[in-house]
Amino acid sequence: MKIFDIINNNKTYIKIFKKSYPYIIGAILLSIFQIINFSVTGNPWGVSGVLANWGAWILEMFGGNFNNWYYFQEVNIDLDYGSSFLNSPVSIRNFGILVGALFSTLAASEFKFKKPKNGRQILGAVIGGLLMGYGARIAFGCNIGALYSGISTLSLSGWIYGIFMFLGAVIGSKMLMKFFI
Repeated sequence: MKIFDIINNNKTYIKIFKKSYPYIIGAILLSIFQIINFSVTGNPWGVSGVLANWGAWILEMFGGNFNNWYYFQEVNIDLDYGSSFLNSPVSIRNFGILVGALFSTLAASEFKFKKPKNGRQILGAVIGGLLMGYGARIAFGCNIGALYSGISTLSLSGWIYGIFMFLGAVIGSKMLMKFFI
């Protein structure tokens, strides 16, 4: 246990892993990552678009066929990496985001399991997750792909997405407080 006491009292460790960074640092890092991503992949940063591909790949593993679906015929062009999670750069980036978030939480000693307070909280989380997923698909992106990438490529849709994301957050917060907490 002494090693953990030494680490947790180290000023550099506390500065890097425990204290919050200013928002401007986050904005600068997001911009740098967007530039690197665009340089390497040739596509704007996106997270949620590949989730439809994951569903298609899983369906295909069980003998399903999605080739006649409108989405994969007209909209999605990311399936040319083959039927593999690990051949898609977006999948690799998503796994990296998950591993990085886990590492950051563990490094800051903030990882913990929380038991939901009641069934309404679980219901609210499920409904919210489904609505966010559905919204990300009809908007052709989540806050990363539709908002950050949209704005960084000077697309009007990014600004419109941002306005409606803000309105959705206000309405969702009010519903959360009234019905689920």
